[in-house]
Amino acid sequence: MKKTVHVEGMGCMNCVKHVKEALEGLDGVASAEVSLETNTAVITLTKDVADTAIIAAVDEAGYDVAKIEAA
Repeated sequence: MKKTVHVEGMGCMNCVKHVKEALEGLDGVASAEVSLETNTAVITLTKDVADTAIIAAVDEAGYDVAKIEAA
């Protein structure tokens, strides 16, 4: 299963690294492909991960989630 996370506040590749590390640190996230151009992160899940957990991880990294969509 995949989800697309729309992230606000990223401005450089260091931001991309922080978001990627935050998302991949969640239990159930196999990988995160973060794009600075589209301000999105497509995450591949090994099990269901609550949107609230995704939002909390991104928030803790210092960024905001605009919305999460099933991919």
